[in-house]
Amino acid sequence: MKLFGFLFFFFMGLQTAMAQTDKTIAYINEYKDIAIQEMIRTGVPASITLAQGILESSCGQSDLCKKSNNHFGIKCKNDWTGDRVFHDDDLKHECFRSYPNAAASFQDHSNFLKNRPYYQSLFQLDPTDYEGWAYGLKKAGYATEKDYAQRLIELIQRYHLNDYTVIALNKEKQQQNIVQASAVEKENNTLNKPLPNNENIENAFESDNNQSIVKVNEWQKQPAIETTVSEKASYPEGIFTINHLKVIYATKGTALLSIANQYQINLSRLLEYNDLENEDILQKSQLIFLEKKLKKGSKDFHTVKNNEDLYTICQVEGVRLENILQYNKLEKTMQPLPGEKIYLRFPAPTTPKYTTIAAENYTTTSR
Repeated sequence: MKLFGFLFFFFMGLQTAMAQTDKTIAYINEYKDIAIQEMIRTGVPASITLAQGILESSCGQSDLCKKSNNHFGIKCKNDWTGDRVFHDDDLKHECFRSYPNAAASFQDHSNFLKNRPYYQSLFQLDPTDYEGWAYGLKKAGYATEKDYAQRLIELIQRYHLNDYTVIALNKEKQQQNIVQASAVEKENNTLNKPLPNNENIENAFESDNNQSIVKVNEWQKQPAIETTVSEKASYPEGIFTINHLKVIYATKGTALLSIANQYQINLSRLLEYNDLENEDILQKSQLIFLEKKLKKGSKDFHTVKNNEDLYTICQVEGVRLENILQYNKLEKTMQPLPGEKIYLRFPAPTTPKYTTIAAENYTTTSR
């Protein structure tokens, strides 16, 4: 009988925990985009915003949140001129801010942290330093619970909320690049300088230790390399292996975060496995490894095909880019010529012939 009672309460507790997890995931999916937008606007880490929203509003299910759209438990204060509701908290019948919708609550939360002097030091921290932010919020008096910081940290780690901070950083960088590109284009249009024709473009070839280097003058630079891989039909659906490693073929437009969530991998690790920087959406279809690539390939060398660059080769062969560079005495801005051998297991006897690429023009599928 005692065993039956134990099992009953065990399974009841398990069901409750699973239901809470489902509510938390639903809350994250509903408000992650707002948290990312607010981070880009104000600098408040998306991980902190989501963790506080989950904790303060009980995933949007608290009485205060339901009747006032107040997701962060922000009280009226003396400077609040908007709508208000009264709710029992540390004291009875305390005044809390009321909002017309959830978006207004998220925006006010960001403004509240950004504009209050006692939170200013937090904005000097790295946005991915969620532990520093959590303890800083507690120290500044955001909440009275003794374990407030630890609870935020636990939520961020359990649900990988720092991934959304990484996404926001990447989106912000992309927006800055667009602005800079627009400024450059405007300046070029203002200058309105005609480019010289191809007859004035000098291509000099030098040979040194059997290395072929293409030089292009300042008027014309080598076009950015676009990584190309075999068509999707060349690869099976789902997980398969390359160099004894688990890998999938992901199509253009796929969100890396969705891959990370599907295969239960931290986003930052997925980026590391694939030699990618902070990235959200794949710009081209490519192989995505689900575990760290090896230092050595399954064969001695890879023969370079047309339109293949070093990043493509490291993905096709399942070898870390840093090791391919080391074995072949190459740098990222060096493009091996078709037909050259790229060694995958040991140092090459000679450096393969290559063309040079301007550093600012170097790209891979998602780098």
